[in-house]
Amino acid sequence: MYDPVPQPELLAAFRAGDPRALARAISRCESGRGADLIRELYPLTGRALTVGLTGPPGVGKSTLSGALVAHARALGKTVGVISVDPSSPFSHGALLGDRIRLAEHFTDPDVFIRSMASRGHLGGLAGATADAVSLMDAFGKDVVMIETVGVGQSEIEIAEVADTTLVALQPGSGDAVQVLKAGVLEIADVFVVNKSDHPMALQLQREIRSMMEMLTYAGWVPALVSTQALEGKGVDALWDAIVAHDAWLRESGALQTKRRSAFAHRVRQLSLGTLEGHVEDAIDALPTDLDPYAAADAVLRRFGVAGGVQALGNVRAHGDVRATVKGL
Repeated sequence: MYDPVPQPELLAAFRAGDPRALARAISRCESGRGADLIRELYPLTGRALTVGLTGPPGVGKSTLSGALVAHARALGKTVGVISVDPSSPFSHGALLGDRIRLAEHFTDPDVFIRSMASRGHLGGLAGATADAVSLMDAFGKDVVMIETVGVGQSEIEIAEVADTTLVALQPGSGDAVQVLKAGVLEIADVFVVNKSDHPMALQLQREIRSMMEMLTYAGWVPALVSTQALEGKGVDALWDAIVAHDAWLRESGALQTKRRSAFAHRVRQLSLGTLEGHVEDAIDALPTDLDPYAAADAVLRRFGVAGGVQALGNVRAHGDVRATVKGL
């Protein structure tokens, strides 16, 4: 959608604390026109406590988000919330239903809520989520919460965006153990067993502790908190765990390392997104008599990758593709 507000006026309103300017800025980023805004405002980032909340569908993430927002506001903190909803693979539309559970905060001027459609973006987030986090941070929000789409075993991008990652799980659901089997187990800074009044809640906590014993933690050992978000039970303990992790990040120096990794991930995603379009153009220009490897080799050489597919193939055999791609 076209935004008639000139950028200087938008920036002035943003710096003056106008929430409409924040909304417009996020919309520009969603439409792919936010690069200049981020350049101007990025020096103001790095102050907010960023919390990511992920877990399987139906675990109560939105209710838990609402409870955490209420707790943060009771402590006098300003809050920004980004709720990512899944998009239809057919119509590309999204219900944006997560707002319903946050309705009690709509009239609070110190809470800014933004729903975003995933639009096919993998990892449980939307393409512009990182930009929205930066903008809310630059706007001066004390806490920025990101609630992902209901995720499976490998959708772990939230750990590259948030300083503290909460993994919410529900007792009595096979999804909980399935989620624990892979990457999500390793990104959790805090495990949240929600709906703790369920008779199988203690069993799930035992399963989590058992699986944690299979991993070696060099620094922070994930906290395990039990909540009943609908009634607000355990939310204070969850907030304490978030604050404790934030303190550990700052005292250990891990926060700088984590944010540098997140910065690298963001640059990589932006670069690869731009390159993808150029690769498509290069493919369209290829002769039709090439085999797939020869065609890929031609495309890679066009971008100055010495050795083409063979170079990447040798690295793949040694299991270090990511390092090579990072070095291209």
